[in-house]
Amino acid sequence: MFSGSMVALVTPFKEGKVDEKKLRELVDFHIKNGTDGLVPCGTTGESATLSFEEHEKVVEVVIDQAKGKVPVIAGSGSNNTEEALKLTKHAKEAGAKGALIITPYYNKPTQKGMYLHFEKIAKEVDIPIVLYNVPGRTSVNLLPETVAKLAKIDNIVGIKEASGDLKQASDIVGLCGDKFDLISGDDFIVLPMLALGGKGVISVVANLVPAEMAALVDEFNKGDLEKTREIHYKIFPLCKAMFIETNPGPVKTAMALQGLLDTPELRLPLAPMSEENVEKLKKVLMDFYN
Repeated sequence: MFSGSMVALVTPFKEGKVDEKKLRELVDFHIKNGTDGLVPCGTTGESATLSFEEHEKVVEVVIDQAKGKVPVIAGSGSNNTEEALKLTKHAKEAGAKGALIITPYYNKPTQKGMYLHFEKIAKEVDIPIVLYNVPGRTSVNLLPETVAKLAKIDNIVGIKEASGDLKQASDIVGLCGDKFDLISGDDFIVLPMLALGGKGVISVVANLVPAEMAALVDEFNKGDLEKTREIHYKIFPLCKAMFIETNPGPVKTAMALQGLLDTPELRLPLAPMSEENVEKLKKVLMDFYN
């Protein structure tokens, strides 16, 4: 149902507030550059530090500005099932085409707890749901067997798999089949994930180079593996640079350096990048663009 290069959209801030004007500009930038889907209010969108009002406003603005040209999959996860339910209901009411829901973080639920969490939301909100598994952020790993059980629920349509484990990704495809969307959650391994049967990526680096990430997926789907590999190795240093500090610090800094953001402002407890790492980032950008 969801495929291609989808961007894990950053949330621009200006003097502590969401910069709606810049957010609208970013939506236009992505549509112009071939991005296949917009994913606001995920990890890269700093959802954990947005108020409910801000979260809902960001989703509404992105949907309004996209004007149906590309699907919007709204981040609506929480470690509190009732909060996730509220945000997912809002996503549907606002007109999102889907909801991206992260595994509950901090609580460290069992596989049964995660199943019941997603089942409750899916049964109460009739919207296509993409599961989001990122153990490095949440301290829990949604196992393929649990994914397969959840895939039997009609409106759970895919998973953003960000464990970095290609065996786990293979198991998901083997258990769930081709109709369930495997989506890469790691920019480093988009190419191998596509080779395993993945449908696309929800990407951090696409905030910076949307056309290149869209081209990587497009060339793979055309069957041009040589061109796909060429793009992979071209953007690979950028992908690595996006994680020299906690995401989204590097990508916001890179976007500001390239004029895509007015400021790389983050919300505490995230802090501005160290000068040493900014210099490393500048070198990677210089190598990429020259």
